[in-house]
Amino acid sequence: MASTVDLQKSSETVEEVNKKKKNRGLLDMESDRIRNRKVSVKKKKRSSFMPKFGCFRSEDYGVPTIERSDGDGNFDMESTSVGVNRSPTHLLVMVNGIIGSSQNWRYAAKQFLKRYPQDVLVHCSECNYSTLTFDGVDVMGNRLAEEVISVIRRYPGLQKISFLSHSLGGLVSRYAIAKLYEESSQENGEYRTDESKDPFPEDKFKGKIAGLEPMNFITSATPHLGSGGHKQTPAFCGFYSLEKAAAHASSLLGRTGKHLFLRDGDNEKPPILLQMANDTDDLPFISALRSFRRRVAYANARYDYLVGWSTSSLRRRSELPKRQNLSRIYKYPHVVNVELAKPMNTQEEMSLEGQVNVCKTIDMEEAMIRGLTKMSWERVDIDFSGTKQRLLAHSTIQVKTYRVNSAGADVIQHTIDNFLL
Repeated sequence: MASTVDLQKSSETVEEVNKKKKNRGLLDMESDRIRNRKVSVKKKKRSSFMPKFGCFRSEDYGVPTIERSDGDGNFDMESTSVGVNRSPTHLLVMVNGIIGSSQNWRYAAKQFLKRYPQDVLVHCSECNYSTLTFDGVDVMGNRLAEEVISVIRRYPGLQKISFLSHSLGGLVSRYAIAKLYEESSQENGEYRTDESKDPFPEDKFKGKIAGLEPMNFITSATPHLGSGGHKQTPAFCGFYSLEKAAAHASSLLGRTGKHLFLRDGDNEKPPILLQMANDTDDLPFISALRSFRRRVAYANARYDYLVGWSTSSLRRRSELPKRQNLSRIYKYPHVVNVELAKPMNTQEEMSLEGQVNVCKTIDMEEAMIRGLTKMSWERVDIDFSGTKQRLLAHSTIQVKTYRVNSAGADVIQHTIDNFLL
């Protein structure tokens, strides 16, 4: 049998072991608290660096900024300087493409605010994102118009407005400005602002957009003529059978797919994209476009497998420049051609009945080109040849994600350098 001393030692050993276990448990709890604290700090750092949906924080810009919210989760960025009390007067609305979001414009918004810290209020539209972009051009355009109005109400000092849109966003913007267009008289000279910069003094302002002076309407890789025409979607390699199959499968993209492939018309109304190439009884699509001082179409000359060169640059295929004649611009290595705006011959507006007849008689693509080129356009052709990012040209032209699409930075810079304030 064990002695009393041995039992005491054994008892003490058990107590010590239990005490050690207890201390170890406390230490484990403390280490867990420390670990959780570190994780929370990392999350805070990450959340302060990454933008909220539609919001770009001040530390991303290099200039002090003011973050404003309307209480519904919508954000805009307004820059400010120490000792300067000045509100921006120029609203720049950036519109994303299909299955996109406001964060696709993160890089471009940052560069615009760096260049124009006191003049421009950048609003990255967030009313149409992810699968909401399947709702159709008209529904999305109505949402965008309402969103623009809400922004203008929050900033009563705004005087001018511009749009910068990528891909499908260009069509949505064209619909929205028709909803926001206000026709006005030019007799009072209300719109005369530095006419020396206007290349076409005869083409005076003919209205406002949501009460603001329309300045720049810029699209980037936008399928202005739709995706259903022959070779308008390069991924189909020009095979009619693939284009026809894609048109039948367009319903996978909801109403937007039908609009892009021109499959939404009927005996009473033509496809919506054809309607948008003329002023209609319902909406003044062409008058709204014509009211802007500049209209610019950026287009990928190659490697864009979603939107063809012709539809994004608003040219007939026979009018496209010869690729061997394209040359790079030193300051903008991926800009290979700049076609300045030229006065266009005006044509009579086509009636609704005429548009329906067009669907039955001549190529709708030709009809859209005729309608949309009633006004002058600047065309900027882009070529990402020689870069690993060329296969992502459709996103690179926008710099959708800088780490993946940084080659398009010079395209954004070209846009900024030619932006009309």
